Amino acid sequence: MRKYYPNYSIGTDAYADIPMVCEKYGTKAVIIGGKHALAAAADLIKEAVKDSKITITGVFEYGGEASREHIDELNSHQEVVDADMIFACGGGKAIDTCKVLAQESKRPFFTFPTIASTCASCTSLGIIYHPDGSLREYSFQEKPSEWIFINTQVIANAPVKYLWAGIGDTMAKFYECTTSARGDGDELDHSTSMGVQISNLCAKPLVKYGVEALEECKNHRPGKALEEVILGIIVSTGFVSNLVGIDLNTGLAHACYNGFTVCRSTEEHGHLHGEIVAYCILILLKVDHQEDEFKKIYEFSKNMGFPVKLADIHATLDDMDAVITKALSGIDVRKWPYEVTPDMILDAVKKIEEVSF
Repeated sequence: MRKYYPNYSIGTDAYADIPMVCEKYGTKAVIIGGKHALAAAADLIKEAVKDSKITITGVFEYGGEASREHIDELNSHQEVVDADMIFACGGGKAIDTCKVLAQESKRPFFTFPTIASTCASCTSLGIIYHPDGSLREYSFQEKPSEWIFINTQVIANAPVKYLWAGIGDTMAKFYECTTSARGDGDELDHSTSMGVQISNLCAKPLVKYGVEALEECKNHRPGKALEEVILGIIVSTGFVSNLVGIDLNTGLAHACYNGFTVCRSTEEHGHLHGEIVAYCILILLKVDHQEDEFKKIYEFSKNMGFPVKLADIHATLDDMDAVITKALSGIDVRKWPYEVTPDMILDAVKKIEEVSF
């Protein structure tokens, strides 16, 4: 068994480390990312390497979807083919496109997250879609990026909604991982045990610093709170994902999120993934009878502006039969300490609807 983990630099000066880190891997790098990400970071990357041995062979948009077709399009450019290393710039889909491109061509890649919404820049897993946005496959590889360059000023300049949703999604990692681990009949191995312990850092710092971090992001002034939250979203969650298996990487919150994807009114109003997951954490805590934790996270969710009622995600109790059927049709709770039944989820949602504190 082999395990690989990326190193990282974080701060407003994180890109200054690029020459020191990357020169050992070659002299030619290509920057690939989303349109907005490239506008935010490409010139800063070029400036950071201008007096080094590294030449930027080209700057390319990834195509708007992490698809095989867009990977093939990128490979049609000689500048991409000739590059010694890939600089992946942007959010989850841009980074996953570059990740799979680099992994399959056996080249090192480096990630430059420009929003803090997922742990994609830290993980080895790449998620590939069809051009229409539907899921195609998971690309399971051993190696994540060699290094993550986390420029906190770039992230502070990004729309705050991505950080907000990222906090909701990241917190679920702790509750799902630790609950799933209770359902593992075998003794956890070293890697899995370490991942479960690290998962604490996916929730506690976010609850402590979340509200303040959003204010720092709104004001485009990165400070301690924003840095702690970014590390939780990108690094802590990424390490957990790399350490534990698929059954501990998901759970009841994401099962319920998947359920709400069949709720047309929720989809039509464009609610973000992490926003819905934040509400689904409340369902998990109610189903698992974690009442003290439920009260804490319910209050935190209200302070953060996360949904705490079905109406907040444009859903109703009438939608729940279809939502629950979809939620329990996947693999998310196949390793759980107990069987999750439709009545458990429905009862939890009804109790959440009645909460008035």
